[in-house]
Amino acid sequence: MTVDTVGEIFERAGCTGTLLVQPLDGEGEFGLGADQLVVPASVVKVLVAPMNRLGVDTLNATAVRLGLRNTVVRSDLRTMLDSIGQDLGRAGWADLVDWSARASAAESADADGKLPGVRALTPGAGTSTTARDMVRLLRLLWSGQAGPAAACARVRAVMGRQLTRHRIASGFRTPVRVAAKSGGLAGIVRNEVGVVSYPDGRQYAAAVFTRSRPGADDAAINAAIGAATTHAVASLHRETA
Repeated sequence: MTVDTVGEIFERAGCTGTLLVQPLDGEGEFGLGADQLVVPASVVKVLVAPMNRLGVDTLNATAVRLGLRNTVVRSDLRTMLDSIGQDLGRAGWADLVDWSARASAAESADADGKLPGVRALTPGAGTSTTARDMVRLLRLLWSGQAGPAAACARVRAVMGRQLTRHRIASGFRTPVRVAAKSGGLAGIVRNEVGVVSYPDGRQYAAAVFTRSRPGADDAAINAAIGAATTHAVASLHRETA
């Protein structure tokens, strides 16, 4: 399995994707665009989870402390949503929702065409990260170095109980276990980060970020996230067998 083949998996699903998988212990990696800036959406909550105090400044200071060199949180959730409404010509998010309910088909289509260019969906303008940064964060969480030991353990437990199994976990079967956190935004961004654990004790940190046009096939992209991760993990798993 080559990096080009993984890129083709995303292309067939109607999206672009970046990916990085590393073993929790040992060397090696499988990556596609791993250092490319992406929009994390709710995946950024993995950074929030092990902390005692919240706030944009605190989050960014923590990202620096943990060596997440390309992770920047620009605003809180409410401010981010309001910026989407403003960039589409409305007063804010609530006004956009109200307008959408009565907009004509042509007006909705025009808004959909502008949506990918809003600040919140533009890496570098809004909150940004990379697959490499998120894999680093996962490795620090699983080794207990991202924050207090109890906080790291709590994050691992919460991720292990994630109910949605249609992204990374869709590519694996019992007894392989997946602990993950999903994120998505505006039907354009679909992401997931997680740790894949094999019964032989080997574990792999994975971060997958995708981007599509509005109206893309949600199920196909979710399945592509699972398939791409499966191939990346399998490639590393064979190398360390």
